[in-house]
Amino acid sequence: MNPPDPNTPPLRRRGARMRSAVLSATVDVLTEHGLAGTTVGAVARAAGVHETSVYRRWGSREKLILEALTEQLDAAMPVPDTGHVQDDLTLYFGALARLLATAQGEALLRLSAERDGTLPGHRLGYWTERLERGAVMVRRGVERGELAPGTDPGLVIEAISGALFTRALISGAPLDEHFAGRLVALALTGALPRPPAGL
Repeated sequence: MNPPDPNTPPLRRRGARMRSAVLSATVDVLTEHGLAGTTVGAVARAAGVHETSVYRRWGSREKLILEALTEQLDAAMPVPDTGHVQDDLTLYFGALARLLATAQGEALLRLSAERDGTLPGHRLGYWTERLERGAVMVRRGVERGELAPGTDPGLVIEAISGALFTRALISGAPLDEHFAGRLVALALTGALPRPPAGL
């Protein structure tokens, strides 16, 4: 992305056009300059709008980035329903692994992990909703008899996603669909139905 001409006056965008331009510019700036370089000023220049207009609508850099990434990345994680819980979870967390391997996905995760008090409600809602989608797949597996009754869907999802987040944030080891599939298989092993005692 070429840097905007600082002498070019901001465009008079309003409403939906302004929102679309700013969110698109946010993703572009983030991809090119990373989280630290994504300032409201840089986004405003790239979108061709006044910086004060961005602050007026979003209030903070963090809220702007979160909204931009949420809108763009939600489509990358559809909830599958193959009829088999392991296949569903492998597809879902494979998509999450691919997402976390991108600049945008890493930025979203790091922004969510920051504890500066700016976004507690927003980040909690974002990840709670997406992990709940995974829990729905586990519940379907329990209902079909693939997993043991009483399986804790939230615990299964946390076991899988926690390892993905750790690799993305801390270890720096490669993230891919194969790794996600291994995590799913490992997590589900403990949730498989057990034969009755004495058999």
